[in-house]
Amino acid sequence: MDSYRTVCRLAESEFVEKKSRFIGTICPAEHEEEALKFISDIRKKYWDAKHNVYAYVLRQGQVRRYSDDGEPQGTAGYPVLDVLLKEGLTDCAVVVTRYFGGTLLGTGGLVRAYSHSAKLAVDAGGVVTMKYCLRSVVSCDYTQYGRLAALIPESGGIIKDTRFAESVEIELLIPENQAEGLQHQITEYSSGSLAMKITGEEYAPFDNE
Repeated sequence: MDSYRTVCRLAESEFVEKKSRFIGTICPAEHEEEALKFISDIRKKYWDAKHNVYAYVLRQGQVRRYSDDGEPQGTAGYPVLDVLLKEGLTDCAVVVTRYFGGTLLGTGGLVRAYSHSAKLAVDAGGVVTMKYCLRSVVSCDYTQYGRLAALIPESGGIIKDTRFAESVEIELLIPENQAEGLQHQITEYSSGSLAMKITGEEYAPFDNE
């Protein structure tokens, strides 16, 4: 997988519908253990709530799980999961907590409320695109540093770290499908004197695309 969409942070959002309080909480999670711990933590935090509905989607094992947690079947957990799927998100978990306000919302009302709460949580969590990147290092002299520091982001890369000594060592991440183009730009700029040294690989966040 060259890229995937997820949320970048733990976040919470809430609204009130006919006196029922809905609190949507979202969290990045790469493994099922992380998702289940997050759900457990939210249940402990809102232990006095009538419902703690959840859904999560993971790349590992292509897992999709949800729970209505006592709400009528199909009115809560699946609508929350559906929001994640329609947003194209993975590696994240959502819990929508409901404090019942005394007024029944009906089947359609519950679906809309849980969907809306999940969407608010997604927006609060901040959607990012995680791209499969090559981790690389380029060493240059001080006269070349300024141009390289501009060239790397121009070519779609991210500068992770810069070390200044007798020469300058730039550690960067570049999406795999853009690495050849960046190397060409570096070669052209330096007349063949500089090259990227690949040191590893990882997924890195980029602005939502």
